[in-house]
Amino acid sequence: MEECACLCGVGSARGRRCRQKRQRPAEKAAVEGKPATLAPAEKHVEADAAARCCAERGGIPSPMPPPPPQRCSLQDLPVEMLVEIFASLPGTDLPSLAQVCTKFHHILHIDSIWRQRCREEFGVRENLQNLEMIGMSYREVYAKLFHPYRHILGLWQLDNDYGTVLNVVVDGLCITGWAYRPSLNTDVDGPIHFKLSFRIRLTKRKSATVECMEGRISRPHHRHVQIGKDRFTTQCKMTDHRKDSPMRLRGEWGRVLVQEDGQQYDCLTYRRLYLPPRRPDDLIRPGLFQYNYDALSLKIAMLSFHGKYARVTGTDKAFEIHLMRRIQLRDGEIFRNFQELSRVVQEIDKQVIREQQQENRTEESEGHGWQSPAQPSLGAAALEEQPVPFVLPVGVRSGDQNYPRTCRMCFYGVDTLTVTLSGFTFTRRFPGVFILFDENHFGFIWLEVKYFFLFGRVQHTFQNVEAPSPQAFLEMLKNIQSMP
Repeated sequence: MEECACLCGVGSARGRRCRQKRQRPAEKAAVEGKPATLAPAEKHVEADAAARCCAERGGIPSPMPPPPPQRCSLQDLPVEMLVEIFASLPGTDLPSLAQVCTKFHHILHIDSIWRQRCREEFGVRENLQNLEMIGMSYREVYAKLFHPYRHILGLWQLDNDYGTVLNVVVDGLCITGWAYRPSLNTDVDGPIHFKLSFRIRLTKRKSATVECMEGRISRPHHRHVQIGKDRFTTQCKMTDHRKDSPMRLRGEWGRVLVQEDGQQYDCLTYRRLYLPPRRPDDLIRPGLFQYNYDALSLKIAMLSFHGKYARVTGTDKAFEIHLMRRIQLRDGEIFRNFQELSRVVQEIDKQVIREQQQENRTEESEGHGWQSPAQPSLGAAALEEQPVPFVLPVGVRSGDQNYPRTCRMCFYGVDTLTVTLSGFTFTRRFPGVFILFDENHFGFIWLEVKYFFLFGRVQHTFQNVEAPSPQAFLEMLKNIQSMP
């Protein structure tokens, strides 16, 4: 403790004598009346020694200010380290970073940074030699192709038509749009055929150009693309895209011939399409399904789950399944008697209408009811449910006789159709039965018209189809439902 008192300047006279013996030149000068000057390094050394001594002896050190921290700027880091940092940042932030200083500006011309951004953001796997052969850099491909057209990537539905789905993806050093159409046969399990619709690439002048790949001759020609929020439009001077009837103004593919500045254009409009998010309590995996639209062609519909409700949305189909209104099968016997099946469904339908009237929820309830909070999981119950025999009730027609012969669950469903004629709007309800066969098949019986539709899952894997948020998916679904 005496040694501690010697260093701290407190304690007994012996400690003071010890301090006088150990006086430094600066301290001795102060005693003699001379101005005392102590170097900053000496101050820190003495303070550290006093702190250590007090800590060892149990004393309390005198408060001393900590040494000032050394200032280190991002610009002082080595170039190799800055390249790694910049390559991990989003490509949209790099142009602003290049304006900070000249050093950053030069570093951001290093192509390895942009190669990593192209790989992480757009999945590009091209090697550097391929770019060198065409005289381009990853920086040019990112800045002139991927970044300007990034909003066009994803899944799109041709306006007013679920028959054609367009998937726009990055394909090497190009952006390509693949039009997916159901097969010509009426098998709901058949593959979806795809055809190259357009591609966007960089020319030798290092500018992006949109090439149309459709038409009877299918020679690449210029196509104009106008991108908006959740929709985009293409215009092409070639009007022979429809191989069967090029003079038809509006066909099954939703094309329209427009007149502008004395020139006729083939115009197509697409709406953004997200695939439904999956939740643990979903009955089966949601997604796209094919069904028989008529005797000659198939259409595509989307199955999505919303808590107590499920929704099937298609070109001419938009029905709601009440997952809490299950119809007991009794070993499938209920399907053998159409009158009994119709009676059960009609009773449920009347009960649903009464509850809606009692709660004073009319159209607003139907618009938001299927967004109700999730209920106890039905997915596990569907897997554990033992299949029962299924046959079409007598008198019920179907465009597909190759349906599964067993099913697992049945639920009450309703198709609500709103029609506007001569300024008057009226709504009709078409109750029916939703039938779950397995993970990849479900059906619906419209009781009033005595018709059965079979739906088969689209097995193709699409790219860039995830919704950024649940709200974005619901907004997309509302836009589809509001289509005329």
